[in-house]
Amino acid sequence: MKVFGERIRSLRESMNYSQVKFAETFGIGQSSVVRYEKGEASPSLELLVKIADYCDVSLDYVLGRTDNPQGKLYDCKPPNGYSTNMENFVEMCFAPGSPMNARLKQAILQMLEERDNE
Repeated sequence: MKVFGERIRSLRESMNYSQVKFAETFGIGQSSVVRYEKGEASPSLELLVKIADYCDVSLDYVLGRTDNPQGKLYDCKPPNGYSTNMENFVEMCFAPGSPMNARLKQAILQMLEERDNE
């Protein structure tokens, strides 16, 4: 809990937020921020995720599991070669019936394939 409290305080201070401003940002009371920073209380998982997302850091960093704010999986890259899942994703991005639909989809899939071959 000590590392967590230090991380919360450090993140808050890096944004130049007072405890009051930090509390308002996340819809909690200032007393909660004080207890979190002192390691006397733990926020809900939902609040932890909001803090990590807002501060653009990983939950591993907030919880003290790593000293790298980007977290353990930040540099993780998908395996080479796009899958049919990627094709499905691209398909969902475009309006059916659009005259450029097929050409745009093909261009994106080609770029993904070229990236994987680098």
